[in-house]
Amino acid sequence: MKALMKLKYLVLLSVTGTIISLDQLTKHLVTQRFRYGESLSMIPGFFNLTYVRNPGAAFGLLSRWDPSLRVPFFIIVPILALGVIFYVFRKVEDTDLKLSSALSFVIGGAFGNLIDRAAYNYVVDFLDFHWDDLHFPAFNVADIAICVGVGFLILDIIQKERKLRAKLENVPHTS
Repeated sequence: MKALMKLKYLVLLSVTGTIISLDQLTKHLVTQRFRYGESLSMIPGFFNLTYVRNPGAAFGLLSRWDPSLRVPFFIIVPILALGVIFYVFRKVEDTDLKLSSALSFVIGGAFGNLIDRAAYNYVVDFLDFHWDDLHFPAFNVADIAICVGVGFLILDIIQKERKLRAKLENVPHTS
């Protein structure tokens, strides 16, 4: 059992370490090779690399808040959220590597963006997908990791609910 417990934490360290490293490396490359606002078309009419500074949340939400409120908010809230996620992670069964992996993706992504906020008061975004003039807000590797982690969490919840429902349907009824 002890080896499996270590495996859960090995997953945490390897997944979060990989995500944070990829996130920070890609952001560093963008900030070193692009001027702020510069864009390079990779797939014309569909995908650009564009150096964007996002002081807000996902999709730029709350970016117009006064910086004296916005900056502490976007440092404190992610730290509190990470605390809750770490608490949940510790409660995850040692053998539940699906849930451990999902939470590790979210943790890695949250840390990646938190590093930017702590260093610059904004998050570096650069993946810019669009269909002609309709642009999806730019995002980064950390954002992808958070979305993948949340997607895995949803799938894990659905799978566990189905197993529980099937188990309950097979329980004999007593009158």
